[in-house]
Amino acid sequence: MDYSQYGWPLAAWVAGVGAWYGAVLLVLTKELHSAFSADSLKGVQRNHSGFIPRVGGLSIVFGVLLGWSFSDAAPGQILRVILLGGVPAFAFGFLEDVTRRVSVRTRLLATMGSGLVAWGLSGVAITDVNVPWIDPLLLWTPVAVLFTVFAVGGVANAFNLIDGFNGLAAGTAIIVLVSMGWLSLRLGDPDLATACVVLAAAALGFMLLNWPFGRLFLGDGGAYFLGFSVAWIAVLLLFRHSQVSAWSSLLICAYPVLEVLFSMRRRSLRQHNIGHPDRLHLHSLVKRRLVRRCLPRGGQLMRNSSTGVLMWILALPAPLWGVSFYDNSPLLMLGLVLFALGYQALYRRLVRFRWFPLRYAQPVSPRSHAVSSSEP
Repeated sequence: MDYSQYGWPLAAWVAGVGAWYGAVLLVLTKELHSAFSADSLKGVQRNHSGFIPRVGGLSIVFGVLLGWSFSDAAPGQILRVILLGGVPAFAFGFLEDVTRRVSVRTRLLATMGSGLVAWGLSGVAITDVNVPWIDPLLLWTPVAVLFTVFAVGGVANAFNLIDGFNGLAAGTAIIVLVSMGWLSLRLGDPDLATACVVLAAAALGFMLLNWPFGRLFLGDGGAYFLGFSVAWIAVLLLFRHSQVSAWSSLLICAYPVLEVLFSMRRRSLRQHNIGHPDRLHLHSLVKRRLVRRCLPRGGQLMRNSSTGVLMWILALPAPLWGVSFYDNSPLLMLGLVLFALGYQALYRRLVRFRWFPLRYAQPVSPRSHAVSSSEP
């Protein structure tokens, strides 16, 4: 089928070019807004030098808005819900970008609020997760809405959590959106595929200024908006196509979701607040333990951008599995378990320099073991 009849190539081009143009403007005018937009050089998760604008989410929203204006009616309606529903998530994230005073709880509630707004505009909610004892509960609208709102908020915050290196969050979002767009085409849904491509193109337009040279950062506003967009596309995929297992959407988003779950467990074991920032994420360890060894003479910029590429590669198998077996829940569950085990094995390898089983590992001296033994 010639999908160009649905207008998405033009809408995608407009979204991508618009986001790139907006990103260029933000970089060229950074001296005018650096007082509130420049990323701080302080903080446990800082991995750059110099003052870089962290309001790149503005360029993505601008690109999506332009793409929506050039889309046909059906995909345009999907993008309209994403743009309006994403307002709370983006607004509170952007407020954090420029003030650094918005709490984690407030931002979490804002992303959940975006899910609630999107449901109010579309009436779409998750009503089937392929779990026998949960599915009957989801037939009750209040439960379905609460579950949807919680899931959307969780995924949106997951993308903010992995926003640590050049191209990491935006590149992961592109991989996920392209995967869901590809699945939409397989299911004969070019309208949903159009929305996926427009969103991915806008993310790519921003990323041209973010990776590899780090001229512009995504910021919390951009990360939350991208995360919300991905989450809502995943919800629509389940709502519009009953043959798609909920485990497919979960597996496609597995990397950021697992990062959240493992981070919550790690911080709980270390008796830290689960919203407390640290440098013990998988992407942080990949840079410190792997990229530094592979690029001993590489500068900070090269290592940051190389870490993003490595994490794209590590994140790719889960979406591929999720798309390939989209209607087979047992295989999808197996894929999720394997990906989680692979994540944990790699994490332990980077922390303790050994694979499974851990009980036979020799003690590591404090000087070479920078991470607590309570790591997951």
